[in-house]
Amino acid sequence: MTPTTPFSIRGLDHVVLRVTDVDACIKFYCEALGCSIEATRHDIGLVQLRAGTSIVDLVDCNGLIGKGGGGAPGEAGHNMDHFCLRLDPFDPEALSTHLTEHGIVPGEIISAWGADGRGPSMYITDPGGNTVELKGPPTHPYDPSIGYIAE
Repeated sequence: MTPTTPFSIRGLDHVVLRVTDVDACIKFYCEALGCSIEATRHDIGLVQLRAGTSIVDLVDCNGLIGKGGGGAPGEAGHNMDHFCLRLDPFDPEALSTHLTEHGIVPGEIISAWGADGRGPSMYITDPGGNTVELKGPPTHPYDPSIGYIAE
């Protein structure tokens, strides 16, 4: 069921991650996942990374913005459960090899639901302890007339 609104959501604009090691996270997102630095605001502790049509903001927990968010994320507390980046193409073997070359432990490939349906996903962890889902194209495309179907 879709609510009646005077607008429609086009997609994910950005996510904001509070991190303790900005440089390690820049390396992770840029070198391993292919993001690029869009803007840097050292005065407030913010680095904006381009991720396709979206932005991943890295906020230094010790910076002006980050200090307002409470304790740093870690094993005992997180600022979010995870966020998902849609990949194209999604070649599990090439993806696992690439991640391993960057010192990232690849997760297992599972079938998970996403915005465009059920398909392959892999969960990994960034240097700040944030969980990132890497999602491939749907093998079971979303059908709005049926909705979500548990398997």
